[in-house]
Amino acid sequence: MPSARERRNVRIFGATSFLNDTASEMAYWILPAFLASIGAGPAQLGIIEGIAESVASAAKLFSGYLADRVPRRKPLVVAGYAVANAVKPLLALVTSWWQVLGIRFADRTAKGIRGAPRDVMVAESVPAGQRGGAFGLLQAMDSAGAIAGPLLALAIVGHWGARGVFWAAAVPGALAVVVVAAFVREPEHAREGKALEFTLRPQLPWRFHYVLLAVTLFSLGNSSDMFLVLRARDAGIAVTLAPLLGLVFNVVYTLASWPAGRLSDRVPRQFVAAAGYVVFAIVYAVFAAEPSQAAIWGAMAFYGLFYALTNPVLRALVVDHAPPEKRGRALGIFYFVTSVTMLLASLITGELWDRFGARIPFYVSAALAVAAALLLVLAPRTRSHPGPRGGEPKAA
Repeated sequence: MPSARERRNVRIFGATSFLNDTASEMAYWILPAFLASIGAGPAQLGIIEGIAESVASAAKLFSGYLADRVPRRKPLVVAGYAVANAVKPLLALVTSWWQVLGIRFADRTAKGIRGAPRDVMVAESVPAGQRGGAFGLLQAMDSAGAIAGPLLALAIVGHWGARGVFWAAAVPGALAVVVVAAFVREPEHAREGKALEFTLRPQLPWRFHYVLLAVTLFSLGNSSDMFLVLRARDAGIAVTLAPLLGLVFNVVYTLASWPAGRLSDRVPRQFVAAAGYVVFAIVYAVFAAEPSQAAIWGAMAFYGLFYALTNPVLRALVVDHAPPEKRGRALGIFYFVTSVTMLLASLITGELWDRFGARIPFYVSAALAVAAALLLVLAPRTRSHPGPRGGEPKAA
């Protein structure tokens, strides 16, 4: 049973996520305009984000295996936060787009490296019956940072410009590193884990692969949210209002994440995640039709509920279906597969949009979400009898 000091890790990781995401979102939302100011355009932005996200996906897979091999995961987590927040302020000094590429490369790689080790530490810091709530709280704080960051950037950019925003982002970024380095504690039993050989064979229970199949099917229709912005433009909502659309769904996402996570501790997690996929299907069906502006704003708020019902809950579900010594591996594979399929989904959506118009890709995404929801409803449940560490569900 985790100690009270270990359970405190969840709140500390929540504070770290809030500060880190505040810094990240301050820089992210003004990056396209900043690139334009130094002579770069949409093509360069696409190259930067495509390479950065692809590298982050590979880093997530590697970090999952690494998290199972090392006896102490905190150094990986601290290093990930430190590198990301050390390079972000350097955006204030760049003069060409390839320098931005280098900074985003380092930032996203660092994020990929810290993700799985952090989530394993979160899972080990609470009893099995509180995992959903722990991941829900973490996600709520992360989403709150996604609200605070753009608002701070908006307040700063008018006075000191984009470069001033990048310098200002160093403050919450540095605080995030200090908080995680000074206050997070390594769960004691984490030091008991044995090192695993790196292998391309996951060697995980079939229940994990079943859940991964459902998530992969869904992810093939879960394209970039920028397509929602484009569809909103077709309904008459100006692209300049895109940050407000993001704010609407982030507010709901923040408010609903912790309750959704806690709900998944009381009812089967796959049912909660399946409900999230149904919410997604409804939102995309609304966007597929010829929506009014009011319908777009309402759907974006509802969209935040989808994120709350899936992101924290699926992480807890993945941990439930993995043996304690292979949780990092399971999370790394989960993150890698969903990242790659979501990149593929954006390519598929773009091609369908060009060939058949906007409605078809949104209807296809909605149909895939319904199919994935059905798979999750039929997913086998984790056996709840105590595992070898007392209170841990034993994975079959």
